[in-house]
Parts: sequence; C-alpha cells; structure tokens
Amino acid sequence: MTLQVQELWRYPVKSLRGERLAVADVELDGVVGDRLVHVRQQSGRVVTSRFRPQLLGLQGSIGDDGEPRIEGMPWDSAGARELVRAAAGPGVELVRFKGGDHGQRYDVLPLTVLTTSMAEAVGVDRRRFRPNLVIAGAVDLDEAGWAGYGLRAGGVVIGIRNRRTRCVMTTFDPDTLEQDPGVLRRIVHSFGGEVALDCWVVEPGRIAEGDPVELVELDAASEPPLGNGMDPFSWIPRRLA
Repeated sequence: MTLQVQELWRYPVKSLRGERLAVADVELDGVVGDRLVHVRQQSGRVVTSRFRPQLLGLQGSIGDDGEPRIEGMPWDSAGARELVRAAAGPGVELVRFKGGDHGQRYDVLPLTVLTTSMAEAVGVDRRRFRPNLVIAGAVDLDEAGWAGYGLRAGGVVIGIRNRRTRCVMTTFDPDTLEQDPGVLRRIVHSFGGEVALDCWVVEPGRIAEGDPVELVELDAASEPPLGNGMDPFSWIPRRLA
C-alpha cells in the first residue's frame, strides 16, 4: 500500500467553504489559518452549517495579511457581516478565535483525514466531509482500521483517535447547496455513520501535496487531547503486525 497526500484544505471561517492548499504548515492546534473565525449568535452559541447550510455557499480564505476573508472581503468588514447575516440570520456576529474554548474552534479534534477510496465508496464529492488531508493510495475501506495508529506525512506526524461520526452537513452539495438526505442514510446504513478520521497533531511541521504518507505506531505517551464528548479512556495505541 503506497499512500500519498492528494489534497490539503483549510477552512478559515468555520462552516464556510474551504480553500485548497499546495503546502500547509501544521502546528499542534491544526493547520495554520484553519477555523480562525466563527459565526455566533448573541446568546454565545456558535452557528454552523448544520442549521444554516447557506453558509456553505460563502467562500472563506486567508488574505496576504494572514487574516481571514469572506468572499474576498476582510472578515470584520461590514460587507462580510452582511453576507453572513443573509445566510445565517440578522442577529449573528463574526468572532475571531482567540484561544480558550477548544470546542468553539473545532467540533472534535484539529484535523480531519479522509482517504479517496472511502469517499469513492460512499459515492459523493469528498468536499462534503470537509477534510484537512485527503490521502490517495488506500484500498477500499482501509481507513476504517487506522484508529490507534499514526500517519507520517511530510514533516508531520498525525495521531488517529477514531472514525468520525457524520451529520446532516454531508447531505448538502458543496456547489449547489441542494440537499439529498439519502447521502446521510447511506452513510449510516453502509458505513455505520462514520466516514473519515478525527486526528490530532503529534509532531508539527509542513505537508505538501504529493508527499508520501506512512502508517506508523504511536507511543502511549502521545495520548490525544479530549475532543467534545470523547471518552477519556477510549484511545488505545495499536501496533503494526
């Protein structure tokens, strides 16, 4: 099995469209520039495309100044705010992540990894799963057996905590936003509701498209951070045969 990085993605504004990268710097808290801004109700609740799917129609990016942009406009501009309110409701605000509550930035862990073979098995555009890394070269449903191992890609080592439970976001076409509830039914029926992998960063560094990827063993000391709702005793490091 020869694995390689096929695609790299980041999502500068949570729940908006992501941007594909040729090279990504990865720190302990994920891809640099990933999910720096989120949409929030006045109550403090983070608004996502699970409930406001029109957010998926807006393009997020990182400008030359390193700050997030929405449809090319600075994230904190009146124009960006107007677009987001049209998609998510008149009372929402855009808030830049400044640390503290990990769950405000990521739903679970900092990285999502997907194989092309799993996406092909489901039969939908892989962008529906909002991966950070897309890995080519796996066979069939290989990724389903990777929890407990690590991935060495370029200069980065990634820990694999568990398979990722999918939600209604997978039912929206990333281009047209048309909904097909049958996608999630198929994921639940045929794949146990789990597609892609929740991962964390063991060793930060740089990854580029085309980099070889190796499945590796992790030391027990590499225990992952706790994501939302995770059992603190559920991760067990595995050994290669």
